[in-house]
Amino acid sequence: MLSHLSHSLSFSPLSQALSLSAFSPILFTPPPKLLFSFKLGTDNPFLRRTPLQFILSKRRSSTSDAVFAMETSSKEQTPSVEHLTEGLKHHKLAHDKNDIHNSDSRRKLNLEELNWDHSFVRELPGDPRSHNIPRQVLHACYSKVLPSAEADNPQLVAWSDSVAELLDLDPKEFERTDFALILSGASPLVGILPYAQCYGGHQFGMWGWSASRFADGLAVLRSSIREFLCSEAMHSLGIPTTRALCIVTTGKYVVRDMFYDGNAKEEPGAIVCRVAQSFLRFGSFQIHASRGKEDLDIVRALADYAVRHHFLHIDNISKSESLSFSTGNGDQSIVDLTSNKYAAWAVEVAERTASLIASWQGVGFTHGVLNTDNMSILGLTIDYGPFGFLDAFDPSYTPNTTDLPGRRYCFANQPDIGLWNIAQFCATLQAAELIDEKEANYVMERYGTKFMDDYQAIMTRKLGLAKYNKELISKLLNNMAVDKVDYTNFFRLLSNIKADPSLPEAELLIPLKAVLLDIGKERKEAWTGWVKSYIQELEATGISDEQRKVSMNSVNPKYVLRNYLCQSAIDAAEQGDFGELRMLLKVMERPYDEQPGMEKYARLPPAWAYRPGVCMLSCSS
Repeated sequence: MLSHLSHSLSFSPLSQALSLSAFSPILFTPPPKLLFSFKLGTDNPFLRRTPLQFILSKRRSSTSDAVFAMETSSKEQTPSVEHLTEGLKHHKLAHDKNDIHNSDSRRKLNLEELNWDHSFVRELPGDPRSHNIPRQVLHACYSKVLPSAEADNPQLVAWSDSVAELLDLDPKEFERTDFALILSGASPLVGILPYAQCYGGHQFGMWGWSASRFADGLAVLRSSIREFLCSEAMHSLGIPTTRALCIVTTGKYVVRDMFYDGNAKEEPGAIVCRVAQSFLRFGSFQIHASRGKEDLDIVRALADYAVRHHFLHIDNISKSESLSFSTGNGDQSIVDLTSNKYAAWAVEVAERTASLIASWQGVGFTHGVLNTDNMSILGLTIDYGPFGFLDAFDPSYTPNTTDLPGRRYCFANQPDIGLWNIAQFCATLQAAELIDEKEANYVMERYGTKFMDDYQAIMTRKLGLAKYNKELISKLLNNMAVDKVDYTNFFRLLSNIKADPSLPEAELLIPLKAVLLDIGKERKEAWTGWVKSYIQELEATGISDEQRKVSMNSVNPKYVLRNYLCQSAIDAAEQGDFGELRMLLKVMERPYDEQPGMEKYARLPPAWAYRPGVCMLSCSS
């Protein structure tokens, strides 16, 4: 049963009806595979022109299983709840320090030495037709296609050294004269088997079959830069995300109508190479269920594929693990996750999604287009379109001009929408008879509990508290909304508050003066009262000011990818200057560090940043 999610400034995003005890998710041990997605442009979920994808199978080594360090020594080992929660929270494409050391000791690969895995194409039904025209793809999970974007002297714009490290790719490969040719698709590597994945989705709450855009499958430099930068910025913030290896320009121009107002213009074409374990979305399953009984077998096959390749630990669940839970409705309402792997899988998808969205709320990130076709089954941030980080705190903020009438995807609504999307995913699994109604309800309950657990933990750490204080945090968010306080800078400066109740009242707001701008007497009194209550809480923790400052600064970034920073890099890049883009990437790789000399990247948006196309964007790419 869906629960109403509160949109109040107190940010109680889920009702108390979802306050079951925490379920300990099973340790995630991903296979050594990474999926490349060459995002050429606006994906049409019903046609062949979705991003070209192919899978790289990572080499096994004696020191680690690819780059994923979350492994158990045996099936019987039961990791702690804390370990499991942290593992899910930080599930992303990343090395830890030991992985980097081990990777350094391995021989780096050139592009021709990458080992491709074709399991998606080999194990799932494909489109028998090969002609590359816009059309519906029926009874298939993919269409085999070759890169079709024209390229004329393509150029390498920017690249991520850490993603190259992830792939064991020799960084010298970026210096190859033919690198851009290969990554643009003009000179494909031998051994790849590119395909376009078939998926649909609910778009702004409506099933998107009739919303087909018949897109041309191309992307522009503007949107490619945003996707590339935000993928890497989110990773550095510690938020699960798809990654991006590089951007190349195609040397061609693409016609785009950015605001859908009839004023189309030519823009430089580009391609971004995205990397993830999988690009399977909720909509990858939905589209087959939407076609009735005839395609429900495909839903089942796709679910089996997902569990087998990306949730292998669920395939290995045994009765001895006793993962049975009561839904609170008597003995007849027991959900036994060991007897139905699909229910266990759905619970983990829900919990990863909840954890992801909680982490977005913590850093003030608004995705902007939370359609079900933009929801990863791995709990990764995926498909960076008209996203935005909060500047002035506004719970109703949406960065998407298409979303303005109802603000369905605004910042405060994201927890609600996550639950709504999980409900659609569960409905798909129910239609395929993989889970029943009781199990679907339990999945949604688990989403609620996981979100609240993670969100409260995040806000507690952001304030440097010993335990969650709902009243204190609710009053803070209300004050921030009233005075339009900058979200990122406020929390960064908050660590400068001293736990000293003897401070004169006139000095209490000095550490926050850079963000409490133009507030009158009444508002100053409101903030002074809040700071007094905050200091009392800090004093009770017994933690030194210095220790707390270090801890708070490790979770409250100084630098986030504000939209105006993106636009500055885009403006320069469109003139052939990629220096600002590369500098911005370097700054965003260390968001929690002070980085002396880079302070301009932490400034409030200038006046020009509020023009259309900067602070708010459309879905056009």
